[in-house]
Amino acid sequence: MDRWKGRVALVTGASVGIGATIAKELVRSGMKVVGCARNVDKIKALAAECKSAGFSGVLIPFKCDLTNVEEIQSMFAAIKAEHKGVDVCINNAGLANPEPLLSGKTSGWKTMLDVNVMALSICTREAYQSMKERNIDDGHIINLNSICGHIVINMADAHFYTATKYAVSALTEGLRQELREAKTHIRATCISPGIVETEFAYRFYSDSPDKAKETYSHIKALEAIDVANAVVYVLSAPPHVQVGDIVLRPVEQQA
Repeated sequence: MDRWKGRVALVTGASVGIGATIAKELVRSGMKVVGCARNVDKIKALAAECKSAGFSGVLIPFKCDLTNVEEIQSMFAAIKAEHKGVDVCINNAGLANPEPLLSGKTSGWKTMLDVNVMALSICTREAYQSMKERNIDDGHIINLNSICGHIVINMADAHFYTATKYAVSALTEGLRQELREAKTHIRATCISPGIVETEFAYRFYSDSPDKAKETYSHIKALEAIDVANAVVYVLSAPPHVQVGDIVLRPVEQQA
């Protein structure tokens, strides 16, 4: 990670869970991390924690609603003005609403598309343009995917979410191909975890906390640090090595 010290990473959805842990580990590694979310209070607290721990990097909280394209573009403009631009873009933000295909709400589907697919694509485009205009040839774009981006689990509430994650798989491979055709050494990677013990299930089953708790009780789930370690591994790979996709599962997970 030495070559990334002092360089700028954007981590979306950095207020809690996997995103917060990734941001913390990159700051620990000496990077200048812009962590964005709609509510930045938790990112501010994490920034203070990183500073008090003496980490060599810095965490910069930034308020951004990823469903609003103007706010995304304003964020990239601010990063350009204050930090020159983005060298690493980690599209971590994502959400799942329990909206089946046969009875789901259109609004729930649209929100998942806006965050999981559109925001990821917009941030990817803006990050690449930031790298290109500064002749950055060793940047990296990492998309946080899911095991649901590879298999369709027999769970009606998650089927539309699964479709958005299949889109992430396709978008990451398409990105890799476009970067190659552009004759750049900027790399693209997907990280696809199985069950990770975060607040994810509690948001998904917001009306049934017991069901959410059960999600994490029947097996030893992954932890956010496991995913963050995968991000560090990907960034640590030699410049000629492109890690296309890392699938992480708990040992006991069936699907």
